[in-house]
Parts: sequence; structure tokens; C-alpha cells
Amino acid sequence: MTDFNKLSEAELQAVIDNAAKALKDRQSSKRKEVLAQIKELAASIGVTVDIQDGEKKAERKTGKVAARYRSPDNAALTWSGRGLAPKWMQELLAAGRNKGDFEIK
Repeated sequence: MTDFNKLSEAELQAVIDNAAKALKDRQSSKRKEVLAQIKELAASIGVTVDIQDGEKKAERKTGKVAARYRSPDNAALTWSGRGLAPKWMQELLAAGRNKGDFEIK
């Protein structure tokens, strides 16, 4: 076994990179084997299986939401009305003001 204390930082990084690649290759190979077994078992009972590739993550397509409220003191401070209210809005509401007074029209 290699004595890691004697390796330089570059050598250690190379060992880590090689190990990560080997692990990824082995997991990919195992995954292909298991998927082949699943398809074979499904075919043996007359069922077709469509397996989605789980490696890709679904992209979340959310756009920016238009600002709905604007601070009366600083026009640059806005809030969409979603999520936790910003401090400037919380302070105005605590002072007894109405949220509707700050709507952007």
C-alpha cells in the first residue's frame, strides 16, 4: 500500500482524481448491469420497461417575478410579494401602514 504521507500535494491530487474516475466508472458499469437485468426480467414476463436516465437533474424553469411593492423612502427597494417580506416592508407594517399603499400601479 502507498504511504500517502510521502506523496506531494500534486501526487495526492492525482491519486484522488484517479480514484474518483475509477469509482465513477465502476458505478456506471454496475448501473448498466442492473438495468440490463431489470429489462431482462421484465421481458421474461412480457412487460416492456422504459427506464429514464436518472443522472440528469430536471431543470427548474422559473423566471423572475415582477416587483409588486416599492418602498416609499427608496424607489430602488422593491418586493415581489412572495416569500418573507423585506425588513423595510416589515417595519412599515409594524408601524401600522397598509401593504396596499406600496403597490406598484
